[in-house]
Amino acid sequence: MTDQEYLNLALALTHNGPWFNWKTHDDDGNKIPNDQRMTYANIIVLDNTKSKPSEADVNAKIQEIKDAETAETNKKASGKQKLKDLGLDDDEIKALMGA
Repeated sequence: MTDQEYLNLALALTHNGPWFNWKTHDDDGNKIPNDQRMTYANIIVLDNTKSKPSEADVNAKIQEIKDAETAETNKKASGKQKLKDLGLDDDEIKALMGA
């Protein structure tokens, strides 16, 4: 995932429903290029019952997501190795795990 995708996912997990969007123009009215819009500074809160989380909270959520992905990858690798240790070959493991 890209940094922007992690940011978007972290924000989506912060509150239920569509509560945020991204600025399209900066404070001077200049158009923000699409590849630069998805940043913490450009978050717009759409739902006035929700609050913008702190940047530290968002970064902590991003790290939590990355840590979960790493743990999942490590568990998958460990599981494959355990199956190999039991005598299964790569084709058999792929058939069981789909990878």
